[in-house]
Amino acid sequence: MTNKAAGAVELTPKQARFVEEYLKDLNATQAAMRAGYSEKTAYRTAADNLKKPQIADAIQRAMNKRSERTQIDADFVLQGIARNIARCEQGSPVLDKSGDPVLTEGPDGQIAPMWRYDPTNALKGYEMLGRHLKMFTDKTEHSGEVGFVVQTAVPRDPGDDVE
Repeated sequence: MTNKAAGAVELTPKQARFVEEYLKDLNATQAAMRAGYSEKTAYRTAADNLKKPQIADAIQRAMNKRSERTQIDADFVLQGIARNIARCEQGSPVLDKSGDPVLTEGPDGQIAPMWRYDPTNALKGYEMLGRHLKMFTDKTEHSGEVGFVVQTAVPRDPGDDVE
């Protein structure tokens, strides 16, 4: 089936359903099952579907439309993470039952009010930003070309004269 106006291959109804289902949670295997593909072959079918250019294009177009509609894009997400980190790093004074600041001795021996902040979520935000910026490498990617020369030794005939 061809879309004459765009010159692109149209999706079958099942493929279109796969695209709709995939956009819900980005789980290709589950999307294949929800779209009506066999559970036994859903994993393979999902992988095959994601490799098909017309399906990949349909998914990308739908994601772009959703991003425009919701005004949520990578910048929005990154700014939200940065705002959350800033909030988590804002300390708040530790108060006793009567509302007075709890005092503690600092490393320099000075008495100062105790503060608390949320280091766990601040670190999670930094981790998310670091991953986005590819600052942490779980695997090494190599690119380029590798050339091989294969040489085989051919036994010489003892009667050959080699100069």
